Amino acid sequence: MRISEVAAKSGLSIDTIRYYEKSGLCPPIARGRDGTRQFTAENAEWLALLSSLRDTGMPTKDMRHFAGLYQTGDATIPERKHLLLEHSRRLDARHETINQCKALLAHKLARYDQILGQSS
Repeated sequence: MRISEVAAKSGLSIDTIRYYEKSGLCPPIARGRDGTRQFTAENAEWLALLSSLRDTGMPTKDMRHFAGLYQTGDATIPERKHLLLEHSRRLDARHETINQCKALLAHKLARYDQILGQSS
């Protein structure tokens, strides 16, 4: 798979994929005889996971730690699971905060509709 295909599947830009590769956030990518990267389905899945972790606010430091554990092998699965569970808990807390803010905004918008004589 070419880098442009992986970028489309993962949601990452080509530059970001190259950065992740250079910084060790993803396992080494095989290269063809012409030097072009040859991504596997596993590489694409890994990059999609990194994209999701980044999009949900996981710090790069934590992503780097997670990637290092992944590259160490299956013995680190419990620690990787723990990292993902902690991230999931942080997302749950953010989700609750966002829901509270959304409810407050809905209340305020309804109040403005009342003041303006509009119904929502």
